[in-house]
Amino acid sequence: MQEVALGYEQRRSEPATFAACVATVLEVPLSAVPLPRPGEGPTSSWLMSRWLGGMGLGLVPVAAPATFAWAGPWIARVVPASGGEARFVVMYGVPSGVAWDPSGATEEDWTIVDGFLIAPGDIALARPPQAAPAATRGRVEEIWVASAAGETAERLDRAVALAGKGLQGDRHVLGTGTFPSGLPGSALTLIQAEVCESFSPPLVANEHRRNIVTRGIELNALVGYDFRIGELRCRGMRLCEPCKVVSRYAGRPVLRPLVHRGGLRADILEDGVISAGDEIAAAPGQPA
Repeated sequence: MQEVALGYEQRRSEPATFAACVATVLEVPLSAVPLPRPGEGPTSSWLMSRWLGGMGLGLVPVAAPATFAWAGPWIARVVPASGGEARFVVMYGVPSGVAWDPSGATEEDWTIVDGFLIAPGDIALARPPQAAPAATRGRVEEIWVASAAGETAERLDRAVALAGKGLQGDRHVLGTGTFPSGLPGSALTLIQAEVCESFSPPLVANEHRRNIVTRGIELNALVGYDFRIGELRCRGMRLCEPCKVVSRYAGRPVLRPLVHRGGLRADILEDGVISAGDEIAAAPGQPA
């Protein structure tokens, strides 16, 4: 996402904040987004509908916006507790938190009253091509496990990896995490040290809550590919996108900076051992 800011007068306008959210999600200039004609609402505008349709997209209303969660951006209409005109914000993650607020409406207490998802008209045509596997080789810099959601993470020099489960002693194995265990992509989470170090102060284990901190390899390019950590075989399943949970643990605004940079969710394909310093490399030409 590329945040689109508004001027002071625009920040007070419901249609303008909606346009800014659409521009942010689609990464287009604000001037490219059509504003509604007189008598039309920003989300019911035919101009908006036709403009999105020209890109093969549509605006889909969310049935239960107050509890909706999505591993990507969606747009919420919010009302400040103090009253006044509604505004729009960009939400992100499972569970979802505010990723971009062009008007500052969420600086005070607020309530979500509507939600909208920008979605492709035909999902088969919209799927992005699979990226090439990571050509670089990296290494394991840190290993972390936590016995339960919210428990202090413990740093290990060596961890036993259990196929289809996770690292021995970790919440993903014990079934005591925030999210269900045993599902595809739930065994192992990784994040790049370079991403952690881009924060000031650097993001630490009890903030990012990932199992493995890596260095020297692009984790996003491992989605859909087998890779190895030392001699252990793993499979990249999907991006480990940020959500409201990581912001709560960090206690600072990290959700937006971690979008598409939150690391990798992977499956462990065989029992083995992971050690600090192990090499990480993709299996060339072997898409999952």
